[in-house]
Amino acid sequence: MRRLFTLDEARAELPRLLSVAEEVIALRADLVDATARLRDDSESVNLADMKGAEARLAELLDGLTASGIQVKGYAPLLVDFPSLHDGREVLLCWLEGETGIDWYHLVEFGFAGRRRLDV
Repeated sequence: MRRLFTLDEARAELPRLLSVAEEVIALRADLVDATARLRDDSESVNLADMKGAEARLAELLDGLTASGIQVKGYAPLLVDFPSLHDGREVLLCWLEGETGIDWYHLVEFGFAGRRRLDV
C-alpha cells in the first residue's frame, strides 16, 4: 500500500532529504567526472571506486523510495511526496536547491502543473 504524507510529515523529512541530496550531488559530480575521464584514455579511472559510487547513489535513492518518497530524477534531484490537498490526490514536490516543501501538483499534471502551497 502506498504511503500518503501529510504536509507536516513531508516537511519533517526535509532534514534527511537535504542530507541525502548533498551526498547525491557530490556522487553525481564524481560519476560525471569519472565517466569523462574514462572516455578520455589519457587518464586512468579506478573502476572499483566508480562502481562503489554508483552503488552508494542507488542505495541513497532506494532509501528515499523505501520510505514512500517518489524519486523522479537525480540530475537535478526531484522528489514527490504522495499526499492529499483539498480532498484531491496530489504530489508534494521538492526540487534540488529548494529550502522547503512549498509546491504541489496534481498527479496527472506532473512538474509542469506545479502550484505553490497556500499554507
